[in-house]
Amino acid sequence: MVNFGNDWDELLKDEFTKEYYLRLRQTLINEYKTQRIFPGMYDIFNAMKLTSYNDVKCVIIGQDPYHGEGQAHGLSFSVRKGIAPPPSLVNIFKEIRDDVGVDNLGKHGELTKWAESGVLLLNSVLTVRANQARSHHGIGWEQFTTDVIKLLNTRQKPMVFMLWGGDAKTKQQFITNPNHLVLKAAHPSPLSAYNGFFGCRHFSKANEFLRQNGLDEIDWHID
Repeated sequence: MVNFGNDWDELLKDEFTKEYYLRLRQTLINEYKTQRIFPGMYDIFNAMKLTSYNDVKCVIIGQDPYHGEGQAHGLSFSVRKGIAPPPSLVNIFKEIRDDVGVDNLGKHGELTKWAESGVLLLNSVLTVRANQARSHHGIGWEQFTTDVIKLLNTRQKPMVFMLWGGDAKTKQQFITNPNHLVLKAAHPSPLSAYNGFFGCRHFSKANEFLRQNGLDEIDWHID
């Protein structure tokens, strides 16, 4: 049983007894024994450990974790301090700078401060084999993260969902509560950022929505 240390414990307690999750868990046990898997097993659920259900203001849905050594630590798009920010994260920082005037470029790539401020940094798939992008797609994580999205959708307190790229956009069908704001754009990857991510202004739109609903805005600084 996973221990989140917050309200996710009660909300997800039945999830870990479902047949699909028991199969997923066994797959992971075998893979961690025989393969190099990222993130480390104790970091898989960091997104929800750092951002409780009731505190979520914004959900940023990624694809799968970074598959390079030392990069993934359980938060979508984030890398620990000391690791060079990957190109997608650099593009996110560029859009934040151009949108809200916050310049995180040239610092580091750890987004823990966002997570602690109510930004749920959730990947669609929570693990990956070293140097093998998308290697854990289809083993069960998609169902788990969809069930997390469904739980968030039922919450009445407004939140913002940022869906970037095809994988994230598949979650839109589960966000039906009119209290929430859904923002969609291309993925911030260098391959697609110029096709609609740059200029999307999601960060100012999110704060405007939160402000209109009487909620505190998100400080997009990482320091």
